[in-house]
Amino acid sequence: MIRPTARVLILDESDRVLLFRGQDPDQPNTRFWFPAGGGIETGESPEDAARREVMEETGLADIDLGPHIWNRRHLFKFYGEYQDVRETWFFARVPTFTVETSGFTEVEKEVVIENRWWTIAELEETTDVLTPRNLATLVQDLLLNGLPDEPIEVPV
Repeated sequence: MIRPTARVLILDESDRVLLFRGQDPDQPNTRFWFPAGGGIETGESPEDAARREVMEETGLADIDLGPHIWNRRHLFKFYGEYQDVRETWFFARVPTFTVETSGFTEVEKEVVIENRWWTIAELEETTDVLTPRNLATLVQDLLLNGLPDEPIEVPV
């Protein structure tokens, strides 16, 4: 089943990226880092889903959502079922803040282990799985060349 999803690449004033660390309960040794975001509900626009997900996952209300920067398709197995996720990525620049996770869904409470702000150097050096895998290069490109005029297809 195809799952439309909105993701938000959140950067602070120091160019650090906010990511969450998750794990699939069916595969506890597989851990990965990903940005705020989640499924687009019926009748919801990608922008509205992005704002809602940021509020639920970070506590940050009324985020100044930037442009649609990337698209990504990700096929994977989660909770024992195959997922075909179609991601619409937005950009947001925010002042550093402390993440508030009280809005997490039951699944997020089970799956999300931690969150943190990452520097580009830390993203480049980590051996942890990032979403997308080449996140450091993609973010560095945004910082050097600016946001794209049209959304870019990015790899897994």
